[in-house]
Amino acid sequence: MIGTAGHVDHGKSTLVKALTGIDPDRLAEEKARAMTIDLGFAWLTLPGGQSVSVVDVPGHERFIKNMLAGVGGIDAALLVVAADEGPMPQTTEHLAILDLLGVDRGVIVLTKADAVDHDWLELVREEVSDRVSATTLASAPIVPVSALTGEGLPTLLDTLEAVLASAPGQDGVRAPRLPVDRVFSVAGFGTVVTGTLSGGEIATGDELRLYPRDRRVRVRGLQSHQEKVSRALPGRRTAVNLSGITTEEVHRGDVLAPSGLMTPSQRLDARLRLLPDAPVTLKQNDELDFFAGAAELPARITLLDRERLNPGETAWVQFRFRTPIALLKNDRFIVRRASPSETLGGGEIVDPAPPRHRRFRPETIASLETLAAGSPDEILLQALEQRPVEIKELRSGTPGLSSEQIDSALAELIAEGDALVLGRGSQASGPTDFAVATTLWQSLSARITEVLRAYHRSQPLRPGMAREEARSRLGIPQPRLFDDLIVTAADAGVVIDDGATLRLPDFRLSLDPVRRAAADRFVAALRAQPYTPPGPHEFSLDPETLAALEHLAEIEKIADGVYFAPEAWDALVQGTLAFIDSHGAITLAQFRDHFGTSRKYAQAALERLDQLKYTRRVGDDRVRGPRRPGPV
Repeated sequence: MIGTAGHVDHGKSTLVKALTGIDPDRLAEEKARAMTIDLGFAWLTLPGGQSVSVVDVPGHERFIKNMLAGVGGIDAALLVVAADEGPMPQTTEHLAILDLLGVDRGVIVLTKADAVDHDWLELVREEVSDRVSATTLASAPIVPVSALTGEGLPTLLDTLEAVLASAPGQDGVRAPRLPVDRVFSVAGFGTVVTGTLSGGEIATGDELRLYPRDRRVRVRGLQSHQEKVSRALPGRRTAVNLSGITTEEVHRGDVLAPSGLMTPSQRLDARLRLLPDAPVTLKQNDELDFFAGAAELPARITLLDRERLNPGETAWVQFRFRTPIALLKNDRFIVRRASPSETLGGGEIVDPAPPRHRRFRPETIASLETLAAGSPDEILLQALEQRPVEIKELRSGTPGLSSEQIDSALAELIAEGDALVLGRGSQASGPTDFAVATTLWQSLSARITEVLRAYHRSQPLRPGMAREEARSRLGIPQPRLFDDLIVTAADAGVVIDDGATLRLPDFRLSLDPVRRAAADRFVAALRAQPYTPPGPHEFSLDPETLAALEHLAEIEKIADGVYFAPEAWDALVQGTLAFIDSHGAITLAQFRDHFGTSRKYAQAALERLDQLKYTRRVGDDRVRGPRRPGPV
């Protein structure tokens, strides 16, 4: 994909027509005024057989926004300079835009070479060479041509072929993405969008999403270079016939891509470079016009590492938008001021969906530096140091990394002990598992210990903290994440998980001396009167003390206000079942007489046996229930 650039009336469209045989000026107004207003498109076949798409951009300063919508996806530029005029204002601005977008391949074409003599042509060549010397096109070859006589056109094609041969090209294995630069309707077919396809292929029948809105569409048909195709290849100008959507619902700047590829956001983190000759110094909260892909949105700027950004300087910034935008990490952008309309600078996206940052935070800048230049494992570890993240979220939401890179980096971090997967030891086994940095896990583990230790100090008579209370105190809203944390903590010996409650391994429920003395008297009385036990009120025992004695297995609660010594209760259970086995059943009166107790205790004990399903009531009798007691 190649794109033209250059000042108005320097012959860009004429050159494209001479190379391709296609007039890129398609609008009646363009033909009437002999001036390109909007993007034009053509294609050609190079001498070696390679098919090339061409986007022709307007050169007039009034239509620079249209130019920006067309150059975002090009592999190489044709910077056009008229030999009879030399570099002009839009030559300089277009060159600056190409430099900011990182377009580092191209050919500088000196058009109208037939209109000047050799000496003048060499002067223009030298001036152009000097202008591009500090840009990404510093090494671009310069070719004089005449679109009228055909002079230099074969040389231009050969040169362009050589330049494109060094381009990395599109491997087609990444996810496809098509920024929409035109929208129109075709009778009998409906909505058609066009753009430069990158990343991967699109096929007829594909289900895609139109970003930044959550609108699903289906590919009804495809064209490339005005030929119907079943699959569109990356790097090509592509027209996509969409079903299920009207032209009014699609706008220039929308992006067609698979669902889940992008995360629309109203914030972007970026490295912004102002041009050396930018006419302004940027201040906190200044408003700019932001351009990326085919999108154009107004944005406010947050300067993260300084108070002012002067011409020629570079800074970390966060852009804030009134409506969502959908981009990916490493996408390039341009910023301009609205009035007077001028290009100010540009840069590269580092995080396409960041949180809101506070200014002048060293940790924020360090994080952005890692995102910009770090290796996959460094970028992933940085994310896992902030919070536990589901593996499926890592695969889709880590800026600039593919799912394959994520899986490989996570495996490396786990193998080196820098990360782990919660709830499953050290192995990542599913997309919904939570991964976490080891350092963060250690902090979470210490926090769990701190919360439980404070609880044990304040509630020494309770066996542990209720799980829901623990989740609330730890501030973990997702129940599944909390459960996985506790599984990991229990496996590591940090907590004891009793199901309903959590406690520290070294916690032992204990009574203070006053409570202990009263409890000992009560337990002794229960043992002295095993089947007619006294009530706890006789010993002034409160509910917390009774619950503690239950947890310590010093008493057995049978009913409200009725407690037995554990050994007495065990003897009662075994004696009742033995009686049933001998007599077939037992009545309340038989139970009372057999154990020498009262009707009150006999009824409470039999109802408890029914609850435990050791017995089952049939009329006035109790028979064996479905459950068998464990060994005594």
